Amino acid sequence: MSIAQLRQDYHREICAHILAAPSDIPNIADVANRTSIAIAQGIVKEMGYRLAKHVPSGQAAGRLFEELTSTFLERAFSLLQHLRPGEWCFSVNQDISMFEQYEHLAQLRRVVSHDKELAAALGGDYVVTPDIVVGRHPVPDSEINRFDSVVTGEDPFCRVAPLRRENRPESSVILHASISCKWTIRSDRAQNIRTEALNLIRNRKGHVPHAVAVTAEPLPTRLASLALGTGDLDCVYHFALIELLEAVRAAGGEDQMDMLTAMIDGRRLRDISDLPLDLAI
Repeated sequence: MSIAQLRQDYHREICAHILAAPSDIPNIADVANRTSIAIAQGIVKEMGYRLAKHVPSGQAAGRLFEELTSTFLERAFSLLQHLRPGEWCFSVNQDISMFEQYEHLAQLRRVVSHDKELAAALGGDYVVTPDIVVGRHPVPDSEINRFDSVVTGEDPFCRVAPLRRENRPESSVILHASISCKWTIRSDRAQNIRTEALNLIRNRKGHVPHAVAVTAEPLPTRLASLALGTGDLDCVYHFALIELLEAVRAAGGEDQMDMLTAMIDGRRLRDISDLPLDLAI
């Protein structure tokens, strides 16, 4: 099995369950924007799979996109165990207070719930529920010592590191990545993604997890509202970047192609197939 084959399966499932084209307008397109429609039609043509018969609601499309993306990433990441060994878990819509770096937020939430003044001062934006989370389970001493006596129960060393399961009475999963999935992009959604990523950075105790976004938005100028700039997100990933490139070329929009090329060359936009490898870093 290759990532290319898994990508094909991913696209086939998206076309079968989410992507529809009533009146020949794919439901990733902005119906009020001719360029968006032309590019979306080009993406559908390039993929070449049969589309869904019925258009799912916006909420249902978003939920299915999260689930299918999570499944693709978990299957693709499992091919890279030799590069990033460990016991990994992928889940959808799980708040960050369940993870080692953010456990203190659950305690803070309990305190705030009994103090209205404190709640008003702190707000509630510190607890984030990413669309997809990737976590790593701590490892037992037997695994750490597989090839040599690295740690021992008698030594006072290595007693805090969260990767060592014996350091915590109840082992907590370590948050490795937070993945925001957006079927399409509007300006308000782009801002929400950036806010979530900044909260991950500001509220952690420990290392910063990967913070990325995955989208099916066809219009490069809207992708730019999320992809351009640095510091908030690692990168933005398109569910079909190769097909998007061909669709933009066929649509003949020079400005859109210039923007798309700038994001790719500037390492701010990548294909979904790149994300499993980037998660292995």
